[in-house]
Amino acid sequence: MMEQDNQTDAVAAPATLLFVDDEANILSSLKRLFRPSGYRIFTAESGAAGLEIMAREPVDMVISDMRMPEMNGAQFLEKVRENWPDTVRILLTGYADIGSTIEAINKGQIYRYISKPWEDNDITITVRQALERRELEREKARLEDLTRVQNEELKELNANLEGKVRERTEELRQAMLDLQAAHEKLKKGFMASIRAFSSVIEMRGGGVLSGHAKRVGEYMRKLAPKLRVSDELRQDLVFATLLKDLGKMSLSDRILAKPFCALDTEELAQFTKHPIRGQAALMSLDQLENAAKIIRHQHEQFNRNGYPDHLGGAEIPLGARILAVVSDYDALQSGILQPKRYSPAEAAAYLVASRGRRYDPDVVDAFVKAFDVPTARAIDRDQKAGTSPGSDSKLGTSLLKAGMTIARDLMTKDGILLLSRGYVLDEKRIDLLCGYEKSIGDKLDVYVRVG
Repeated sequence: MMEQDNQTDAVAAPATLLFVDDEANILSSLKRLFRPSGYRIFTAESGAAGLEIMAREPVDMVISDMRMPEMNGAQFLEKVRENWPDTVRILLTGYADIGSTIEAINKGQIYRYISKPWEDNDITITVRQALERRELEREKARLEDLTRVQNEELKELNANLEGKVRERTEELRQAMLDLQAAHEKLKKGFMASIRAFSSVIEMRGGGVLSGHAKRVGEYMRKLAPKLRVSDELRQDLVFATLLKDLGKMSLSDRILAKPFCALDTEELAQFTKHPIRGQAALMSLDQLENAAKIIRHQHEQFNRNGYPDHLGGAEIPLGARILAVVSDYDALQSGILQPKRYSPAEAAAYLVASRGRRYDPDVVDAFVKAFDVPTARAIDRDQKAGTSPGSDSKLGTSLLKAGMTIARDLMTKDGILLLSRGYVLDEKRIDLLCGYEKSIGDKLDVYVRVG
């Protein structure tokens, strides 16, 4: 089926959208959503029908579903890229289609993928920004062509025609200014798109991630000068900070709502894949290549007990080592890592206590100095002074009872923090510890406070 939704007197030369989906109700929903915006709209119920429309009609943007018979979304968008490379390509996909989505990113070089079911406001903003960016790129190309033409004209001018030389030079100068302005506008638009997508990621977190990226970015700006990082790395850290939780878009609401230490074995296995998924989603964007590497390695640990690649020391990219310290500092205070919300001093004390194990010592030292947290060092000293061998009792999980207080941070062999010092056990948490112990086939040594 092929259908054109005729628009009347909306705007001069409206943008043309093509929606491709084998479900008629999805096409109807998209038409209803975008009709008030004045776009010229075509719909098709298969990839083949969509290609027929594009062969006879100019199309500015294609929004295609992934799962379709005969020709899926990735294959359809790949053909669109080959035959109409200037057409903006967006993919509609479900959370279970991450492999197919990566294929579409690689072969179809899509502008973006949107998860189903979509938020109406998010998808309309995405379409508008994509079309605006396309127009900016067209204008940039036009100005570059104009500059090349004027350069050729300058070569042909007679040396004695000084007046014409001055005239053409002025025209060239103005064209270059216009080109620079267009390029700067394009850069600002790119950054605005990343910030908008970062906001969408935080909304996906159901409030748990709200404001996290912004706060981490503010800490990063203050810490970066202390470490004397390059301007290029600073920019990569900005991108990585905004998109660090991109891979969590594939996780369920149930997993996102839990602190890290409360995840069961199956949930933990799903969660630890999010850095890889985040890097994969950015694979087609060359300008985000270094930021994507930082995102992949943000949970590596200095002693090789992190994930996903178990890198250690200087093998971990510097940006990832920096992001780990700053992100965990805020996560501890926000309740993302632990059910208990840490105070700033307690969070800093945790960083100091974990330097050389979880975190790069140089980064932790620079962080403590940058934020002037002497209380954190005092807490760290008090913890060490109050943790003598005689004051703690080591118990197996079968001997734990509700009301006992954890005396030392409870860590897995992989360096994952299960419970922090001072946590008061309840029956539910004891059952979770016993279940985790069975799943890994090893015993946990739990130190509890005596007296």
